[in-house]
Amino acid sequence: MTEKDKENQATRNRLLVPVLIGAVIAALAASMFMGGEKETPQTASAPAAGSSSAVTKALATGQMKNFVVKADLPAVPDIPFKDGKDQPMKMSDWKGRVVMLNLWATWCAPCRHEMPSINRLQQEFGGDQFEVVALSVDRKGLSASAKFLEEVGASSLGLYVDQTSDALQKLGVIGLPATLLIDREGREIGRLLGPAEWDSGEAKALIKAALGSG
Repeated sequence: MTEKDKENQATRNRLLVPVLIGAVIAALAASMFMGGEKETPQTASAPAAGSSSAVTKALATGQMKNFVVKADLPAVPDIPFKDGKDQPMKMSDWKGRVVMLNLWATWCAPCRHEMPSINRLQQEFGGDQFEVVALSVDRKGLSASAKFLEEVGASSLGLYVDQTSDALQKLGVIGLPATLLIDREGREIGRLLGPAEWDSGEAKALIKAALGSG
């Protein structure tokens, strides 16, 4: 190799060193970026206690097989009615509690059949977190509805009456009995049209899920 060739080779080596160093630095930077900035996989959080999302279609079995879960959780109309002392009330009075709203009438034979089980459900679960609101839509009013509850032995249920029957139209109910499960925010979790044994294991599982107690 001539002196000229050696000189050219030395020049090329001097030029190649910065390129190699730059490549190494770029590779290290890329490695640090890929390792340090890698996204952590997100995991779905469990429903919070009392979350109505705990009520799923999987719970609609047995006595609850006709229970229709409302995925969009529509707001329940703030329907007005009267209590046993003829005092005005509305559904928002129960905000903060899970409510099972049962619509019934004295002339409804299936209502009479299921009412004792509803009474037992209230006895077991009723309190500051849950209440059964058994709302009579009977046009005969308070006295006839009170007599009915007495006859079926529903001593644990409060007397609530909508003598106008407007609740049926506002809630989109076309037959009795009809039962709506409502969350603490006044939203409909789901509904069941027709009678059921409301102290059955399936019904209790549904209520527990709505309460967030599993």
